[in-house]
Amino acid sequence: MSTQTAFSPVSPATARVAFVGAGPGDPGLLTVRARDYLKAADVVLLDTLHDADQLARFIRPDATVLAASRGTSGSLTRTSRAKMLVKEVGKLHEPGALVVRMMDGDPSAFSGLVTEALACRRASIPFEIVPGVSSAWSVPAYAGVPLTGQDGGTLHIVDGADRHTDWSLSVADGVTVVVLGSATELRRALTALLSAGRDGQTPVCLTERGTTVTQRTAVTQLDEAIAELAEAGFEHGGVAVVGQSVALREELSWYETKPLFGWNVLVPRTKDQAGPMVDRIASYGATAEVVPTISVEPPRTPQQMDRAIHGLVTGRYEWIGFTSVNAVRAVREKFIELGLDARAFAGLKIAAVGGATADSLRDWGLEPDLVPTGEESARGLLAEWPPYDDVLDPIDRVFLPRADIATETLVAGLREMGWEVDDVTAYRTVRSAPPPAPMREAIKTGKFDAVCFTSSATVRNLVGIAGKPHANSVIACIGPATAKTAEEHGLRVDVIAPEARAERLVDALAEFARHTVEEARAAGEPVVRPSQRRTGSRRAKARA
Repeated sequence: MSTQTAFSPVSPATARVAFVGAGPGDPGLLTVRARDYLKAADVVLLDTLHDADQLARFIRPDATVLAASRGTSGSLTRTSRAKMLVKEVGKLHEPGALVVRMMDGDPSAFSGLVTEALACRRASIPFEIVPGVSSAWSVPAYAGVPLTGQDGGTLHIVDGADRHTDWSLSVADGVTVVVLGSATELRRALTALLSAGRDGQTPVCLTERGTTVTQRTAVTQLDEAIAELAEAGFEHGGVAVVGQSVALREELSWYETKPLFGWNVLVPRTKDQAGPMVDRIASYGATAEVVPTISVEPPRTPQQMDRAIHGLVTGRYEWIGFTSVNAVRAVREKFIELGLDARAFAGLKIAAVGGATADSLRDWGLEPDLVPTGEESARGLLAEWPPYDDVLDPIDRVFLPRADIATETLVAGLREMGWEVDDVTAYRTVRSAPPPAPMREAIKTGKFDAVCFTSSATVRNLVGIAGKPHANSVIACIGPATAKTAEEHGLRVDVIAPEARAERLVDALAEFARHTVEEARAAGEPVVRPSQRRTGSRRAKARA
C-alpha cells in the first residue's frame, strides 16, 4: 500500500517589497494604496529623509525609516541603493514583513526601479509596484502651466540626467518639452535644446519644490533660462517646461495665488490637536509650525472624576456639559479605563460648547442635544441652556467635566437658573517647556507671518514661554474672549474667527490675507508678506 505524503505548504517569504510612488511632494497627492502600504510597512526607505516629516502621519511609530539617497561616502548609485534594499529585507525575519521603497514621483519613470526590482528578483524577494503621481505633469499643473493646449499638441518628457537625448526632435514650436533634473542637469539640457535650434524666445517655466508650500516658479525665455537658474538660486532643481503653453500661466496660476501662499503660520497648540488646523493652513498654501504651549494631564486626585462617572451611570444627572474637546477626551478615556461605553449616556441630555466639541462627541457616537447657535462660549451656552423646571425635569443636577483653570461663568449661570452643578476637574492644563532658542527668536523677531491663538491659555502660555510675537505678525484669535486676553498682553488683534472652530479661524485668516492683498494692489503698493515688512503697521481689525 502506498503512503500519501501530506501537503506541506512552502513557508512564505521572510519579507516582501512594495515600490511605491511618493508623488511630487504634496502628501495630498499620495494614492490611497500608497497610504495603505505606508501604514503597514515595517521598514520605509525614502529617496530623501526630507520627506519623512511629510509622510510621518501615514507611517507606524514603530516602523524604521531610512534614506536610500546617501551613504557614508556621499550619494548612492542605483546599484548601491539596490544592495541597501536587499540588505534591509534580509534583516526582517517575520513572515509577511513589508519593506516600502518610496520613490519620488512615479517609480516607473526616471527612477532606479529597474535596477532595484531586478536585484529583488535575483534575491527571490517578492515585490509589487504601486504607481504614483508623476512630477512631469503634476508640477507644471501646480505652476498653472498646461502641457497641451486646446488643440492638443506634441509633448516630450526628458530626464535631464540623460546625456544622449536627441534634442533635434524637440526644436519645433509646436512641441512642449518637460525636463526633470537637478539645477545642473536643467542648465545642461536647456543649453543643448537652444543649441539644437529651438527658438531662444520660447517661453520657459522653471519650478522647484513643486506641489509643496515652498514651491517657487520663475517664467523666462529659453535664451535667458540658463542665467535665470543661476541668478534665482534654483538649488534644488525641479521641472522646466519649454513651450507656448507657458504663456497661459498668467491666467491659470491657481496654487501660488492662494491667499496664504508662502506664509509661515505659528500654531501654539499641542501636536495631537493641531493636525486638522495644520492641514487647513496648508490648503491655503502656507506652512505651519506647531509650538506646544499646553500639556494636558490627568487630575491630581482622580477620585472626584470616578465618583462623577459613577453618578452618571446610576442616573444622578439630568445633563452633562462639555466645554472643550479635551473634556470629551478625558471622559472617554475614563470610560475606557472603567470598561464603559457610550451606552452609559442613555437618558442623559448632552450639551456641547461649540462645533468642534460637538464633532468630537459625534466621533464617539453621541449626538449632543444642545449646541449654541450663536457665540460658542460659556456665555453662548448659557444663553440657550433651559432653566430648571421642577415639573418637567425629574433631576436637577448637571455634570460639568472641565479643566482645572476653567472660569466660573458657566457654573454660576446654571446655578442662577436653578440647577445643582457638579463642577469636576477632568484634566489639568500645564504650561509646556519653552521652545528652543531659535524658535523663540523667530517669534520675537517677526519671522512668522501670523500666529493663530485657539484659547486664552495659549496666549498666556506662549507669551510666558517664548515672549510676545513681533508687531509685524498677524494675530488671529478664535473668539472674543481669546482676543481680549491677547489685547491684555499687549498684542494687536487683526482677525477674530466668526465661530469658535480652529478651521474657521484659519478661514478667517485667509480672508484677511486676501483682503490685504486686494487693498495693496488697489493702492498700487507692492504685495509683501507680514514677515517681509520692515516695521509694524497698525492694521484694522478684521472679523471675517
